[in-house]
Amino acid sequence: MAPGRREVILSSAVMDARHLILYDGVCHLCDWFNRFTLPRDPQGLFRYASIQSETGKKMLESFGQNPEDLDTFYVIENFESDDRSLRMRSKASLFVLHQIGWPWKLACALRILPTPILDWGYDLIARNRYRIFGRDDACIMPRPEYEDRFLDV
Repeated sequence: MAPGRREVILSSAVMDARHLILYDGVCHLCDWFNRFTLPRDPQGLFRYASIQSETGKKMLESFGQNPEDLDTFYVIENFESDDRSLRMRSKASLFVLHQIGWPWKLACALRILPTPILDWGYDLIARNRYRIFGRDDACIMPRPEYEDRFLDV
């Protein structure tokens, strides 16, 4: 592959991004999830912004959500269109796993469980994530090859 070829492919893919992941920028679990999804999304379906960023705050406020609530993971489907919609907590997580494909979409079998049960499990992890996984004092920066997927870098 010619030098620079990969950068052109990523930039082109990102222009077609359809969904926005909003995450807690200081949470190590959230950082891990981003590092997990990025290489499994070669088509660049997802863009990323921390909830603490201006972009994240504005997006959440447009849906009537509190950007100070860092215990929730969000995905805005079709975030650049008038037909955008918000997914939260377990529904957001399962949506991402479904979109990145096999074998990760198998986790969507959990959808047979009622959403309140899935969200209870999500909330249990979210409440304890800093203690279990750790946190930073500032937002974690993405690796250089993925910077163009982040709206707030």
